[in-house]
Amino acid sequence: MSKNNILPLLLFLSLAFQATAQKFPEHPEPARPNTGPAILTHFSVGLQMPAGDMADRFGLNGNFGGGAEWISPGNFIFGLEGHYIFGNKVKEDPLAILRTPEGDIIGGNQLVAEVALRERGYYIGGLIGKLFPMGAQRSGIRVSLGAGMLRHWIRLQDNSSSVPQLSGDYAKGYDRLTGGLMLQQFVGWQHLSANRRSNWMIGLELGQGFTESLRSWDFTEMRKLDEKRTDLRFGIRLTWTLPFYMSGAENIYY
Repeated sequence: MSKNNILPLLLFLSLAFQATAQKFPEHPEPARPNTGPAILTHFSVGLQMPAGDMADRFGLNGNFGGGAEWISPGNFIFGLEGHYIFGNKVKEDPLAILRTPEGDIIGGNQLVAEVALRERGYYIGGLIGKLFPMGAQRSGIRVSLGAGMLRHWIRLQDNSSSVPQLSGDYAKGYDRLTGGLMLQQFVGWQHLSANRRSNWMIGLELGQGFTESLRSWDFTEMRKLDEKRTDLRFGIRLTWTLPFYMSGAENIYY
């Protein structure tokens, strides 16, 4: 090997050694703790089946949302959460009174209107829970109980905007807005990694809603829907977590 080739090689090895020394210092910084109190922020998606009275109105639904929690050094959890609910399967027909014998709805332009029915809703509530770590890691079985407000309704999607009965306040007589108290339970696995690069949870979620109609009149039924309802939901939820760990009064790690 010539002298002209050795000098560039030595320069390359010197730079590589310096980069390696910076990446792996002789006295590495101690790992930041993840066992103390922390604020956990979440983004979640879920897939749920209805049961009870809710199954008479809707089919399978999806939902997404988020939340914020505080976890204590003893792994007790207190938090708030919210989910937006959506689905394409609607079993009831709140527009039956508007349909022709053939099942069509005629718009104000005297043409057949394109009207689709969709499930929409949301849940907002609080929760308490406990993480039961398995081994030395802060990961394990998570159990939580929650309570909050459930709302759901039928979205009347008039694609042609040609049905005057479905515009403005008139639509409230058809959308079957329903709401009330909802209880929730979650059992699953929560993972909070020591290096903070992988934080997630997955598990089963159950919900029991004690609801009633929030509209004073239903045009199709020609009465107020005053029956008490039990709206049940069960399914799976996957959550991504961004934790903020607190160590002392001045340091926050994430």
